[in-house]
Amino acid sequence: MAETKGFWESLLDFSFRECLTPRMTRLLYALHLLVGLIVAIGCVISGFNNSTSTGVLYLILAVIGLFFWILYCRIAIEFLVAVFRIADAAAPPSAEHR
Repeated sequence: MAETKGFWESLLDFSFRECLTPRMTRLLYALHLLVGLIVAIGCVISGFNNSTSTGVLYLILAVIGLFFWILYCRIAIEFLVAVFRIADAAAPPSAEHR
């Protein structure tokens, strides 16, 4: 059985034999959701600084925008995972697995 490398070993693998991205999908998804939340909160605060009606409008738009951002991020990460699964399935067996 092939021994998987650690995070730092995979990060510094210049031969790119070990893929790091499939192990990082949860972190990538969480970071993108956090960025979307920070942007939405910033927009709402900016709107309420202008006026109350603008703040309420920005609040409604931020909720709708955040929903679509979450949807987009989920689809993008699932696509990324699917590409890596296809690559793993299509790869010829290595010498370690023979």
